[in-house]
Amino acid sequence: MDKSMLLKSTTRHIRVFAAEINQGGELVPSNQVLTLDIDPDNEFNWNEDTLQKVYRKFDELVEASSNVELTDYNLRRIGSDLEHYVRSLLQKGEISYNLSSSVNNYSMGLPQVSSGKAL
Repeated sequence: MDKSMLLKSTTRHIRVFAAEINQGGELVPSNQVLTLDIDPDNEFNWNEDTLQKVYRKFDELVEASSNVELTDYNLRRIGSDLEHYVRSLLQKGEISYNLSSSVNNYSMGLPQVSSGKAL
């Protein structure tokens, strides 16, 4: 990989960079380190347990692709798989939409609203 070229995967809720963050907070391209940014627009409500689940899934995906060359395609695949994982967390109710977010486009489906009726 060309040292000056930054490989990245950006989906709506997941950004993966083949880069390290330097002391100035800037991304420095790297072919040894991947950096993960989860939900950059704060569209969801997260707790530490669900964030850790996403980090563990990220680690699993990186490990599974450790024997293949770091390419744009492989990085996008990791990002896409993580995006689907975030959707599954939303569908299971482990995360919810942040209704105070400046971005409310419900890109993963409409929020579930309880009717409040007793059974």
